[in-house]
Amino acid sequence: MSPSTAAANNGNWHTAARWQRFLAPVAQVEIAQDWQGQPTDLLIALHARKSAGAVLRFRAAHPTRPVALVLTGTDLYRDLDKDADAQHAVECASRLVALQPEALGRLGAEARAKTTVILQSAPRLLRHDAARHHIDLVAVGHLREEKDPLTLMAAARRLPPDLPVRVVHIGAALDPALGEAAQRTMAECPRYRWLGALPQAAARRWIARARALVHMSRMEGGAHVVIEAVRSRVPVLASRIDGNLGLLGRDYAGYFPVGDAAALAALIERFCSDAGLRQQLAAQCAAQEPGFAPAAEAAALRALAAGLLAGQPPAAGPDRTDNRPPMAKAG
Repeated sequence: MSPSTAAANNGNWHTAARWQRFLAPVAQVEIAQDWQGQPTDLLIALHARKSAGAVLRFRAAHPTRPVALVLTGTDLYRDLDKDADAQHAVECASRLVALQPEALGRLGAEARAKTTVILQSAPRLLRHDAARHHIDLVAVGHLREEKDPLTLMAAARRLPPDLPVRVVHIGAALDPALGEAAQRTMAECPRYRWLGALPQAAARRWIARARALVHMSRMEGGAHVVIEAVRSRVPVLASRIDGNLGLLGRDYAGYFPVGDAAALAALIERFCSDAGLRQQLAAQCAAQEPGFAPAAEAAALRALAAGLLAGQPPAAGPDRTDNRPPMAKAG
């Protein structure tokens, strides 16, 4: 179950759609925004706070059937500290899923004991047509406070005029004020280019042809764009947050402090001028790449579903009157 739809074009939706594809060979899978009594043997829900109502209704209707709850960045780094519904959903879940290992440190002992880490994946996409006369740096993420687009805009303004860098920013203006800031920055800083929302495939092509991905987020459960960059052998310049540490490693050399535009600008300058740093980041990303292969994510997800369904009594209802695989409602 996903609180987001395809129209949102966000991480929750893409995770749900990808997991549906991975589970389809072994289960009948439906993506829904809510659970309202549909025949379901296993509920997989994304986002503790937004899916709390569905999780609690499913648990009340089917006390013995399993629920897997996928924890997002806003769950881990905001909502679980203060939102009673999100906390209750975590308590009711049979299994929790974190999308990177640093998330475990945010959970209490009881929740941590029932948490499985499943790294997200992306197909490999390599391009060899990077611009020759300037260095393209790409950032992908909708313009909202959690993604910290203002830090990227401020860093672009700080770069030396003679540095051959173009900063390409992709994402819808979910906050109109941030969209206005992006328009102003384009007008006043020619090296900054905001493209607005793009289809996932187009955004992925921009990442694959970039010299680096810039990821400025203040909170992440485990950003899929970082994984896409690594799978395209594109290094990442990333904010030092758990969501990035869990994907790239604590010793990764391409971090900058959260919200520090001066530090990001300095890192960009160094990246452009220091071949040794570029080689180091490329090697560190290459070391992480095998963990982001689709086969690894599919195997982990299917093992999770099989383990949760093992030993469950057959569900009575129309969805089990034939020999189809058990239904998993994914989100």
